[in-house]
Amino acid sequence: MTTYNELAGLRVNYVSSDPTLNTGNEGQVWYNSTSGTLKSLVQLKAWSSAGNMNTARAVTAATASPQTAALGFGGAIYPPGALQNSTEEYSGYTWATGGNLGTSRKYPGGAGTQTAGLGFGGQRATPPTPGYTAATEEYDGTSWTAGGNLSSARDTSSGVGTQTAALSIGGSAPPEITSVEKYDGTSWTASTSLPTANAVAAASGTQTAALNFGGTSEIKTTLAFNGTSWTTGGNLNTGRSRLMGAGTQTNALAFGGYNGTAAVANTEEYDGTNWVSSINMSTARYLSGGSGSRQAAICFGGSTPSPSAATEEYNSTIFSPATGAWASGGNLPTGTSQMGTAGTQTAALMFGGNTPLAVASTATLKYDGTTWSPTGSLTTGRRILSGAGTQTAGLAFGGLTAPPAVNTNATEEFNGSTWGPGGNMGTARRQMGSGGTQTAGLGFGGYDPVGRTNVTEEYDGSVWTAGGNMTTTRNYLMGAGTQTAGLGFGGYSGTAVLSSTEEYDGSSWAAGGSLNTARATSGSAGIQTAALVFGGAIFPPYSVNGLTELYDGTAWTSAPPMTTARADLSSSPTGTQAAGLGMGGYSPTPGVATLTEEWSGPQTTATASTLTTS
Repeated sequence: MTTYNELAGLRVNYVSSDPTLNTGNEGQVWYNSTSGTLKSLVQLKAWSSAGNMNTARAVTAATASPQTAALGFGGAIYPPGALQNSTEEYSGYTWATGGNLGTSRKYPGGAGTQTAGLGFGGQRATPPTPGYTAATEEYDGTSWTAGGNLSSARDTSSGVGTQTAALSIGGSAPPEITSVEKYDGTSWTASTSLPTANAVAAASGTQTAALNFGGTSEIKTTLAFNGTSWTTGGNLNTGRSRLMGAGTQTNALAFGGYNGTAAVANTEEYDGTNWVSSINMSTARYLSGGSGSRQAAICFGGSTPSPSAATEEYNSTIFSPATGAWASGGNLPTGTSQMGTAGTQTAALMFGGNTPLAVASTATLKYDGTTWSPTGSLTTGRRILSGAGTQTAGLAFGGLTAPPAVNTNATEEFNGSTWGPGGNMGTARRQMGSGGTQTAGLGFGGYDPVGRTNVTEEYDGSVWTAGGNMTTTRNYLMGAGTQTAGLGFGGYSGTAVLSSTEEYDGSSWAAGGSLNTARATSGSAGIQTAALVFGGAIFPPYSVNGLTELYDGTAWTSAPPMTTARADLSSSPTGTQAAGLGMGGYSPTPGVATLTEEWSGPQTTATASTLTTS
């Protein structure tokens, strides 16, 4: 029998307690003599299919956007080599058409984000008269406008950085060049040249902390830039050109490319020193668009060698596996869905919603960790409303009133026994995400009298005021966190259920890590860096799930599912990531549910997998 030492070249460590677990333990195996178990920490890595681009294309460009807010532009369709000026924006689930480039081109460089993008260089004609260009264009999320030209025309350069602090690295004029230029939002100026001419490479990082890898003649070379000089890093395991990259200088991802013979699907992760092979993409391809981080990247389009519209998302986590469990709690007195909630797992507040006896109920219930009991009723009956605060200082706002159903902007405050009026919201709406407290509440997204909205409002205990708009318009979304550190995720865009997450800092929203399962009408809990989502629906077609996921401020990780799949749970946070509460909702069997489930013990740090027990 082959031993582990023979297979891995290592002996199994014999220890009395598990080591402190972090990324440095990935792949390690040890025997815990106290518990009598053989354990390992295995990083979970996977590529998964996502929504196709609207136009199959290769030699496109991408910005440094997050996985859930990617931007692709330009490129060509082969045959016959027709150049593209179209732009596509990714929502975390589907691609939508953006503003056209002023100049159709292939092989452009890219930097920036979906709402502040940069495209530069490329070819603006088809061989035998390629027509290399130095033109730069800037994208504001809607349209492209001319920026300052590169010092010299080129294509196949690598791009990193932001719209106002970018790098163009190498490329071909032809032949390949060593030139590196930096952009300040207005003009390009010369920076330190590459030690060797290179093109069709990948890059990651920023203007002053960049990484350039692979390239001409399928090299394995990696170079790091500190804003002044280039130094050599660890070699790729698979030499390739026309590859894609994501991440930072010390936490990068390389994927796809061309090995001199064919397209490859190889993926490698970089820690600032070494490249380590990871999971292959489903589709081998080169000259694709790519962006995101080492933990959450995206690859789209490219050549297989035929032009492709395929999109794949890469997710990597050291949670292995996520721990925690759902257990039965006290049943509701009657089946209820589409309610608002506040409080914690052992001191919860539930109000409004639909019951078999009332559409847009005024009923309010308290939970003590064991039993639900009635308390003072809402003044305005409503469903699909939002909530925040605690059991003794709750906040109810928005929603849809009883027939004739209309959106309401009414706010009510709960003092532990009765509801009283609060300040009205600026916009009447339903199906919002929410967070915060009775005196510092947050409501965002939803459906107003005009349609779906991205509007955010903040409550100070008396009045609602406008906050920064969400990036993505959506309703039926989930929320967590506080007024100055909020989290909004999932929901419905009108055409698709979303997986994208947005983080709020008190003034503006920015992209976070995508859910593993797109969903709407779920339950949620927690804070911006430790959130919980469970249950929900996917539509169309309509299907209900009980899936649970945990958020660590960067990525979502799958956890054990609810006992009963259901949707139309509260759209506001209840409890914490360590002690969530899911109640009521709609389940195909038995319909509107009375069930309560309590979540406990989610994994907040890496957990070892038990391989065998002695």
